[in-house]
Amino acid sequence: MPIESPGNAVPSLRVETLALGPFESNCYLVRADEASSGVIVDPGADPERILARLADWPGRVSAILLTHAHLDHIGAVAAVGRVTGAPVYLHPADRFLYDAAANQGRMFGMHVEQPPPPDKELSDGQVLEFEGIELSVRHAPGHSPGGVVLVGPGVAFVGDCVFAGSIGRTDLAGGDMRTLLASIRQQILTLAGATVLYPGHGPVTTVAREAESNPFLVSGGYA
Repeated sequence: MPIESPGNAVPSLRVETLALGPFESNCYLVRADEASSGVIVDPGADPERILARLADWPGRVSAILLTHAHLDHIGAVAAVGRVTGAPVYLHPADRFLYDAAANQGRMFGMHVEQPPPPDKELSDGQVLEFEGIELSVRHAPGHSPGGVVLVGPGVAFVGDCVFAGSIGRTDLAGGDMRTLLASIRQQILTLAGATVLYPGHGPVTTVAREAESNPFLVSGGYA
């Protein structure tokens, strides 16, 4: 459905949210209005649900974009990639997590099909262009070493950096609280206040809302 945001909505961008798997991680299907193709952000589980929704797309999937490589965000990469043939984009600092996807699953008593090697590397300052979609990459470590934020006009896909009223955990491999808070301050709170944030879990929020009321950010002096 078209995004809705206070102030500067971008009605030509369509973002469909699927909350998937036991962790209810958000997968985003992103397509510009009238475009035949689009991208997938974080296909974390339930590939059959993702593929069922993609059946409504008139064109191909241009890319699978990963905000980070924890199992609940990459669990369906293998199956979705196999069907769509879409290239996988990942920041190299999270490659060690990506390569351990099956092991991550076993740690939680889950089966995760090991995805194929990523096709393309994400890097800070990179600009990704697809049909009607332009996303800039901001490296935002802290939740994981290779976490990224994908910023489009009026929107940002922030993975598990920040949620509505909370922030990502930092007790997993490569996590660090000080680094995460710095990433949020530098890479997310510097965006326009009306920017709609699409997090890895839970409902959408905005930069202004989190800067003003998120207890982790207000107490840290970032509001």
